[in-house]
Parts: sequence; structure tokens; C-alpha cells
Amino acid sequence: MAYQVFGNGPIDLVFVPGWVSHVELSWEEPSFEHMLQGLASFARVAWFDKRGTGLSDKVSKLPTLEERMDDLRAVMDAAGFGRAAVFGISEGGSMSALFAATYPEKTSALVMYGAFAKRIQSTDYSWAPSREERQKWIELIESSWGGEADLDTLAPSVASDPSFRRRFATYLRSSASPGAALALARMNTDVDIRNVLPSIHVPTLVIHRKGDRDVSVGNGRFLAQQIPGSKFVELAGDDHLPWVGDTDSILAEVEEFLTGTRPSPPSDRVLATVMFTDIVGSTRKAGRHCWTRSCGSES
Repeated sequence: MAYQVFGNGPIDLVFVPGWVSHVELSWEEPSFEHMLQGLASFARVAWFDKRGTGLSDKVSKLPTLEERMDDLRAVMDAAGFGRAAVFGISEGGSMSALFAATYPEKTSALVMYGAFAKRIQSTDYSWAPSREERQKWIELIESSWGGEADLDTLAPSVASDPSFRRRFATYLRSSASPGAALALARMNTDVDIRNVLPSIHVPTLVIHRKGDRDVSVGNGRFLAQQIPGSKFVELAGDDHLPWVGDTDSILAEVEEFLTGTRPSPPSDRVLATVMFTDIVGSTRKAGRHCWTRSCGSES
């Protein structure tokens, strides 16, 4: 597995990306880099490419949610994180919730953005897509992986930007092979963690954009209703990708929840941001990556 540790903040945070990821190429997208820098401004952050994606080894069989929990735990051990806040995006939020319920002693707090408890609609879960709608999306992946992604759903605010579309297509191609992307999409279709939500007893923040076109806001409301004592924050916007749109609002909610302090407005942080960019750049170039399945050694 490939993982990276960056930032010098006072708390430990594991960032769990969604469907596919690439821990190096993400830094080449300015909007994604901005989000990562924001996290690094208040935390020491570890994140990783799940088995079969990004820089991690290709595998014959992609990991289940339970196996991905073991990967997260291995990355924490390799990074020296005894206990950490876990911040999961989309599908990564589902896995993070499962991790928090299973390993409360290793989870200081749980944050989920654009996440869901169940990926397919049922009579008691009406805000997810139908199986037929999901199948159409899977067929789109099968027929057009490698081309420009459906940003009208994932990031409508930049869907008309040809430069972003090209960069995002490159990012997806680099993050997963066609077979891996398809297998993950099919696997995520069957995600259902509803039964574990009431057993989560760590401080929890659920963030969702009101107009999210990929994972509707009803999913976030359900998560918050089912997790005891959780906080729900509904933000404006239609984008599912957290590094697109008003990313600063997401970062502000996460920082306040985890540290107790809300960041100053961006205009008051210009100098700190410029100084920190240099730190992140240096850390990124010397980024720590683990190439063994157990994350037992680094190179």
C-alpha cells in the first residue's frame, strides 16, 4: 500500500478518500492541493491509496470494507498514530464509520463528508439511487473509462471548464485501471452500514452539501440521525467533490470540530498560507510512502 504523511498540526488525522485516489497526483490539482494544505494547517495528516488503486499494488481481488478497515489501521500504525480523528469522503465515509464503531479506542473523532449508509434505494431508504439508476452509471464506467468524467453530477460548478475536465480524467485514469474502477463501483453498490451507526460512540461530525447530485443530502441527514450525539452541518453547493466549490467552508467546519477553534477568514491568513505552502511543498517532495502490504517499511 502507498501512504503519505504531511502537515505539522497538533492533532493526528487520517484522511480517507472516496472511490479512487492517487496520493501524489492529487497534489498536482490546485483545488485538491488547497484542501490538503488546509487540513495540514491544523493536523498531522496520513492518507493512503486503498489496495488496487493509485500507487498501491494492483490486486486480483479488491478489498471489502472490512479489509479496508485493516488497511487504515495498518497505515495508522506505520505513521505512528496511536489514536486519531478519521475523516472519510463519500465511500470513504462509510468505511470510516465502520472503523469508528469497531475501533473506538483508536478513533478520537469521526468526520464524514458526502457520505452514505446505503448506496441503493429501498422502501426504508428512499434518498439513494435505484438499482437501475446505479446500473446505468456502472455501464457508463464500463463503456467510457479513460474519457472525460461525468462532472455534471460530481462537480457541476466546474463541469464546463475543459481544463479541469482533462485534468480530472487524467487523475481517474491514474487512480484505477478500468477493471478496478468497475469492480469498486459494483462493490460499493452493495454497501449497507445502517446497522452499525447506533454503535458509534465517538464525537461525530457529518457534513453534506445541500445540492449534492451524486449522494443526495438525505444520506447525510440519515447518518446524523442514526449516530448518537452527532453534529450535522448542511452547506450550500451542488458539488460532490469536496475540493471543488467552497472548500474553505468544509475545512472551517472540520477544524472547528476537531480543535475547538474556527479559523480566521482567508483574508487574515494570507501570510500564513504563503509560508505554509513552502512547508507542504517540501513535505510533499519528501513524502513518506509505504510499499508493503502491511505498511511495515517505507521507501
